[in-house]
Amino acid sequence: MTKLPFYEKVGYAFGDAAANLVWRGALAYLAVFYTDTFGLTAAAAAMLFLVVRLSDGITDIIMGMIADRTDTKWGKFRPWIIWSTPFLGLFMVLIFTTPDLSEGGKLAYAYFTYIGLTLAYTVNNVPYSALMGVMTDDDQERTSLSGFRFAGAFIGGLIVMGFTPKLVAMLGAGDDVMGYQYTMYVFAAALMVLMFISFATTKERISPPVAADTDLKSEISDLVKNLPFIILPLLAMTLFFYYRELYSGLFFAVVMTGMWLAIKKLLNNTPEDLTGTQRDMVDLLTNKPWLILLGMGFLTMMFNGIKYGVIAYYFKYFIGDELMAGQYFVGLLVVSIIGALCTSPLSKLLGRKNLFILSLILSGLFTGALFWAPQGDATYVFIVGCSAEFFAAIMPTLFFSMLGDSADYSEWKNGRRATGLIYSAGTFVQKTGGGFAGALVLIVLAGYGYDGMDKATIENALPGMKLLMSWIPAAFSFAAAALMMFYPLTDAKQQQMGAELIQRRLDNPS
Repeated sequence: MTKLPFYEKVGYAFGDAAANLVWRGALAYLAVFYTDTFGLTAAAAAMLFLVVRLSDGITDIIMGMIADRTDTKWGKFRPWIIWSTPFLGLFMVLIFTTPDLSEGGKLAYAYFTYIGLTLAYTVNNVPYSALMGVMTDDDQERTSLSGFRFAGAFIGGLIVMGFTPKLVAMLGAGDDVMGYQYTMYVFAAALMVLMFISFATTKERISPPVAADTDLKSEISDLVKNLPFIILPLLAMTLFFYYRELYSGLFFAVVMTGMWLAIKKLLNNTPEDLTGTQRDMVDLLTNKPWLILLGMGFLTMMFNGIKYGVIAYYFKYFIGDELMAGQYFVGLLVVSIIGALCTSPLSKLLGRKNLFILSLILSGLFTGALFWAPQGDATYVFIVGCSAEFFAAIMPTLFFSMLGDSADYSEWKNGRRATGLIYSAGTFVQKTGGGFAGALVLIVLAGYGYDGMDKATIENALPGMKLLMSWIPAAFSFAAAALMMFYPLTDAKQQQMGAELIQRRLDNPS
């Protein structure tokens, strides 16, 4: 089994440090930027977050298919990292640019730039995530690599979250509009340098044969025919989530019933009767570890996304110190780096499944305890919040290493390994969860009457901010812990599969 050199783990970590200048960093301030600087209403911003996530349902899956079928001298996944980086940096700047437009024009601009940013992020991050699955065939090395990755991710987030408020104030000289734009110039330049280092220092080693008896154009055409499997559930969930009315609930029930019947029909077909895309879907739908991880990705991202999405509001209005939000982000991310790096040794001691469950429960309990924080008491929030974050940092580290296990399981069970598709679905549910989390923050605030342009609405919205900081995200953590109880792969089973796959590849080299 392949042991990775230290420099390669660090180089891989640089890629997620760069990506999280956007994902965990800049986007943490996007909601408050939209409502308090750009001038969108909380309800309009919530719908924006939800609609954009619908596009991710298509682009992530397509990107996973494209990456799986890419063949260059640099590999399948690494080239996409470098090709997409300039566009990711460009849209990072554009999304925080505030043109002088009408209310409708601003909303259209927000949709264009946000969709552009998520598309560029998809083209970059789906192959980057899948790269972990082909750098080594050792599951413990993947866990270690995932720890390095998320240490890098948290460092990238730390830089943006910790310094954005101060840079906005310093570079804008009191003008938040220009401050945000100039700050993103700095971060976009850093992003490009880090991505290049990640591309240059990593290597793809696993190249199992992937069943692809049609060309990519035919596969994409086939995918288009099957898009209802992706779009309709998301559309139904979005309508139910946003409107919470009887008609939206009925639509959701009808769609999910139809989906269940269609899936049963699909699973009853023989492999010879299925197209390439349908075979990929059947492989995923019969992959129990992947299905459970799919739910875990959504629930844990809701847990983390809600907490991070409300912090800027919480410190601005409940604690009473807007700039302290940056210090809190720094505290969280320093603890997160420690948590990510502790994941590998803790998983060897407890087992990954047990560690995942324990982390979910403890992080949920500490998060719920924030409900009793006295108004203005930052010390209590820092101590309890950072305690929760140590365990929360373990979640994504385990999640992405275990996605590699589900790719192993698919190859072991079916003789087919679509690593890019498996990881694209994983990144998709995380981005979907992040979108729903951001929308839920805004929906709750809107339900409490919050209007960023009307200071008279702040007092009534404070109870909503307390719940969003505590028991609302904690509920998702506890739900995820219950789901993880059903995860079927033990560490011993994973090692057995890994050994059998290595022998198969030796017996049948591609």
